[in-house]
Amino acid sequence: MQITINGKIEQMDACTIDQLVRRQGLKPEALVVEHNRRIVQQAHWQEIQLREGDSLELLRFVGGG
Repeated sequence: MQITINGKIEQMDACTIDQLVRRQGLKPEALVVEHNRRIVQQAHWQEIQLREGDSLELLRFVGGG
């Protein structure tokens, strides 16, 4: 299936948001996920099955000084 991640079209197998985050090797504690223009709380990532044409924005918090 094709979904858009941070503006880039990606081919992938069906999965949940939680599975996608793990496959990408991202740290969930430092991540905000927007799914089809709605922020999704981390507690719900396992419930949302990604579908053809979905759009995700994966926003990472970066500390610094």
